[in-house]
Amino acid sequence: MLDRKFIIDNLAAVTTNCKNRGVHSDVEQLVQLEMLRREKLQLVEDLNRKSNEVSKGIGKAKDEAERNERKEEGRRLRDAKDQAQQDHDQLDAQIHEIELTVPNMAHPDAPVGGDDQANLEISRGKTPIRKFEFNALDHLELGEKWNWIDFEGGARTTGAGFYFLKGDLVLLDLALQQWTVQELVKRGFLPTITPDLAHDSILQGIGFMPRGPETQVYSIDGMNLSLVGTAEITLGGLYANQILSSEELPLRICGISHCYRTEAGAAGRASRGLYRVHQFTKVEMFGFTTPAQSEAMHQELKQIECDLFDALEIPYRVVDTATGDLGGPAYRKYDLEAWMPGRGEGGEWGEVTSTSNCTDYQARRLNIRYKNPGEKGTHFVHTLNGTAIALSRALIAVLENHQNADGTVRVPACLQTIIGRTQLGTV
Repeated sequence: MLDRKFIIDNLAAVTTNCKNRGVHSDVEQLVQLEMLRREKLQLVEDLNRKSNEVSKGIGKAKDEAERNERKEEGRRLRDAKDQAQQDHDQLDAQIHEIELTVPNMAHPDAPVGGDDQANLEISRGKTPIRKFEFNALDHLELGEKWNWIDFEGGARTTGAGFYFLKGDLVLLDLALQQWTVQELVKRGFLPTITPDLAHDSILQGIGFMPRGPETQVYSIDGMNLSLVGTAEITLGGLYANQILSSEELPLRICGISHCYRTEAGAAGRASRGLYRVHQFTKVEMFGFTTPAQSEAMHQELKQIECDLFDALEIPYRVVDTATGDLGGPAYRKYDLEAWMPGRGEGGEWGEVTSTSNCTDYQARRLNIRYKNPGEKGTHFVHTLNGTAIALSRALIAVLENHQNADGTVRVPACLQTIIGRTQLGTV
């Protein structure tokens, strides 16, 4: 969340930022409540001071009557102080609830717009869009041809939006995971396999709404736990309430996790098949940095995503995400959109990765700090996240872009050693 003092001192800028991001947050009420809270805090301090003065004077009373009078005055002041403290704490809680709704400030260069239609394309990958000399199939048609994707079985066992991967597609899925992790380890990332569950407080700290009518999260009834929608949640929560040394930073961690999302309201041809499902596997990158390091780390994460999809020989474009399409914690976000020949009429771009610089927004909510050796005090770290590979959408991109006329699929060169084959499917 944003620093409370920053909100008050920069009310106009924060209000404009909320408007640009399409977020309703009553920051003006926050300021009003904060003024009242400060008054109550001053009253608490004044009453506490007076109460202490009266207590010290009890022993100096001339007689029992004066002593009892001072005792009564002390009780009255303490009761008044306790009530003022209670009022203060209620105001503080109200302010905190509003603070949680205030999004991070957006980067000055982020495109201003209400949704993804305002995203700005800034670059394209090395692989050109392929022109097929045959009737290209979409990933569902390829999956049906080779019995690689079973949504009916998933619906029987679990429900709509769940699926079984089978045969060669399992080999491709696992190869993508293994290759991606190997590439990240080469770049200094610590590999982890994270829990699939997290405390609701961790989800809220990262910026997800764990419960409520608008949540996209699967929560466990009767427990303060929810299934994670991304390893960003568990990786970010790894150092909650911890103090790191600046000498450890930047920290680069990658995490393999299953991801669970309700995807409420998602529908339409563009979301069919594996593009928008309730469960998938993802390899996530996460960084903890000092404020001075975060911009360079953000560019690094973006470049890694580009390098991975260049190696997979997938056409893609990188977009600078518009303010109205930013998640609440993001200061700036880049999306990598792959060309998917089976999407829409004749092919469309579809998001496959994103990377966000969240500055100290998540760290404030999770209380993650760092300390400079030899200095007093601590500072909030900056946190960054980036999708290395989201398997469901990466599978779409590989299948549709590398298909052959007979329905087989060429395995990208970078994966051939791991899979031990040059193509998937048997004619």
